[in-house]
Amino acid sequence: MLMNGFDLGVIPLLMLAMRVLAVVAFVFALVAREDAYRAAEKQSKTFWLVLLGVTVAVGFVPGMMFLRIAGLVATIVFFVDVRPALKQVSGGGGRRGGGSSSDGPYGPYNGGR
Repeated sequence: MLMNGFDLGVIPLLMLAMRVLAVVAFVFALVAREDAYRAAEKQSKTFWLVLLGVTVAVGFVPGMMFLRIAGLVATIVFFVDVRPALKQVSGGGGRRGGGSSSDGPYGPYNGGR
């Protein structure tokens, strides 16, 4: 009884979450500039688009659990390693609310004046 509920409830939700995560990663990889990948010293944009595209496609095929897990690992690597590096070299490096490029951790840097 418990396994029946698990197979009908939890596993489909996990598969849906994996698909959504892969699609979001694919869209983020798609909108990033090609030169940002080179500047961040990451694999090329084409590499990530193919890898994440295959992950999205495999997510809709029944079975293939090994490929789904490999795709989940690739998606997590993209979100944890590649996307922050792309944001940093593209100028979106974690500053919220604006600020100047000369701002330090405690306020604007005035050059020792």
